[in-house]
Amino acid sequence: MRQYLDAGTIVNTHGIRGEVRLLSCTDSPDFLLPFKTLYIDGKPHKVKASRVHKSFVLLWFEGVDDINAAMKLKGRAVQFDRDDAKLDDGAYFLDDLVGFAVRDEDGNSIGTLKAVERYPGHDVYVVMGEREILIPAVPAFVKEKNFTERCMVVSLIEGM
Repeated sequence: MRQYLDAGTIVNTHGIRGEVRLLSCTDSPDFLLPFKTLYIDGKPHKVKASRVHKSFVLLWFEGVDDINAAMKLKGRAVQFDRDDAKLDDGAYFLDDLVGFAVRDEDGNSIGTLKAVERYPGHDVYVVMGEREILIPAVPAFVKEKNFTERCMVVSLIEGM
């Protein structure tokens, strides 16, 4: 499991005092507000202030005090340390599913979960076995996730 997970991408500046707009890739932009440190290019950046504005997270980092400094961060990916995250009971990071063994309801191996693709309606699991299979991440198809054994049980339909 990766220690540093993706928070989003800095897409622009906001104002002239050094704030940046982060397009979050988390379930909710509010998730990122409690973080005191975020990581850009593997280097820690202390957060002076953060707030949600429309669908963006506005971040103000220590040492980034004007628009010129903020412009240098545009286009950069931002990560957070998983140890700093507070998750509700039963919640997990999608990244933790990557590598799960995927089986059908009869116990037959289908393959390994290689990626989770995010779509507006629901996520899609990319499973690589004899061929690539795309499985909607909804209860009709995903029957069980076992984090202890790192496997998931799915129900497939003809044509998948």
